[in-house]
Amino acid sequence: MTSRIVEDALRDRRVVVVGGTSGIGLATAAAAAEYGARAVVTGRDTERARAAGERLGDPGAARCVDARDQAAMRALFAELAPVDHLVLAVGTSAGIGPFATLDLDALRAGFEDKVMAHVSAAQAALPALARDGSITFVGAVSADRAAPGAAGLAAGNGAVQALVPSLAVELAPVRVNAVSPGVIDTPWWSWLPDDQRGAVFAQYAERSPAGRVGTPEQVAAAILGLMTNGFLTGVVLHCDGGLRHG
Repeated sequence: MTSRIVEDALRDRRVVVVGGTSGIGLATAAAAAEYGARAVVTGRDTERARAAGERLGDPGAARCVDARDQAAMRALFAELAPVDHLVLAVGTSAGIGPFATLDLDALRAGFEDKVMAHVSAAQAALPALARDGSITFVGAVSADRAAPGAAGLAAGNGAVQALVPSLAVELAPVRVNAVSPGVIDTPWWSWLPDDQRGAVFAQYAERSPAGRVGTPEQVAAAILGLMTNGFLTGVVLHCDGGLRHG
């Protein structure tokens, strides 16, 4: 897909990235804005929202809203309507750990933060979505790659990705897709100390056919492809460097 096609598809279009104040979501909004889109990101953290607004060059482009608060999200989407493209990039690390000792309260919290946040925000956006618009969910490679200690993450991300085929049919002509990233160097990994994170990245890079971990910008490019290709719907696009095969 050429830059001209992407620019023609995005210029002056409204793009909303829920969970977009850092990492993959912010990279997606920034990339869309570079092609002329009117991008808005949301997040729960006030400081991250402020920093995201600075990166996007417009403080009003970043809103501090909880994706799980459907009333607040409905109000935001009504303000921004019509919305041409919705990206749902809310993430969580809740639910990591060996299955035998997995904290069920943490797992429930993880489902609230990931699955229910995606579902709630998508529902809230529907009245504002343009008929030729799109919804792109962000899952993760944990839904497709067996790994000890990742059952909780796999369940949440698998649930998000499982929404795609049914919603692509039910919500047509709105297109519904998902991207499934691999190990990406984002703040999601901040739960690990720096030295451990570097070692984990090195291990995943060795297992990946691509020989490295990914960047937020690479996943953003995949999302923009799904967003702007009018003949793609019901697709879960793996952007994982082949890690699910490693």
